[in-house]
Amino acid sequence: MKTIPPGSTVGIIGGGQLGRMLAMAAAQLGYRVHVLDPDVQCCAGEVAAKLTVADYADGAALATFADSVDVATYEFENIDAAYLDIAAARVPVFPPLSALRISQDRIAEKVFAAQHGGTPAAWASVATATGLEGAISAVGMPAILKTTRFGYDGKGQARLASAAEAHAAWTAIDRAPAILEAMVTFDYEFSILIVRGQDGTTAVWEAAENVHHDGVLTTSVVPSHPRVTAQVPQARALAARIADALNYVGVLAIEFFASADGPVFNEMAPRVHNSGHWTTEGSTTSQFENHIRAICGLPLGDTSLVTEGAVMTNLIGPDVNDWLSLMSEAGAHVHLYGKGEARPGRKMGHVTRLTKF
Repeated sequence: MKTIPPGSTVGIIGGGQLGRMLAMAAAQLGYRVHVLDPDVQCCAGEVAAKLTVADYADGAALATFADSVDVATYEFENIDAAYLDIAAARVPVFPPLSALRISQDRIAEKVFAAQHGGTPAAWASVATATGLEGAISAVGMPAILKTTRFGYDGKGQARLASAAEAHAAWTAIDRAPAILEAMVTFDYEFSILIVRGQDGTTAVWEAAENVHHDGVLTTSVVPSHPRVTAQVPQARALAARIADALNYVGVLAIEFFASADGPVFNEMAPRVHNSGHWTTEGSTTSQFENHIRAICGLPLGDTSLVTEGAVMTNLIGPDVNDWLSLMSEAGAHVHLYGKGEARPGRKMGHVTRLTKF
């Protein structure tokens, strides 16, 4: 275990809103932040001490970046882990890249979860149009076709109500390697956020009940519905086993479906997570602060609720144009990410409302 003292530099690979909030948490703890991102106008760069503008595949830039920081982390998983090996050879990078590699491949992810006691939905791998026909026979309908790599917020996915839609679905994902996953009958979606320190200690937050539209998270609510609450212990136990198996350091998010047969593993994200945004106001220590604490070898902070509950609502696309009315609302905690164009489907900010005791 290596403690990185305040005054040191934390490197964040990725300059989106998660990187922005990580940078703010790190600064609060006394760290300097160096962000690497291809976009000179990235929103994390606005709040960092230093910004390197470079492609994630630029090995020389990654090496120079790594040499300038004392510890590094990444804010999203759509960066090829092979590039991050360059940084990891020069400076500690957390979460471990083994977790990133697993999360980047849906097949590896589902196999790994099942090996540790998780229950994914029925699935089959798909490499060709003929293979899709076989997968449909094995998995049944309705189902969802997902690219095995680099899909998020509903991207790289196509739903099939019947086998007649196979060709259209295969075309929609550009005939990329994929899995066909059975549609799960569920009552609620929820996520478990766990943080694990360098010394193996862990802490978890209240489980969030999540609502998605078009594959994008719209709201997270804590505490969750009693039907979710009943399945939380089993889901938390899986999260702890996965974190230990990976010798994980940092915040890990795992999404589940609450079904009649128990929690169904959906996917994992080796990073801070949209469904944990409520923790900034709703818990004693936010997911962002605890991620920085973990990667820097500091004691983990208390994750208990400070209020009766919280509701986090994403501001997606033009929703952000209501900023004045939201800021006029008593008790609304508004977070704007400083992004440019408010395109449909783009996360522009969020607002958290707390329920008092």
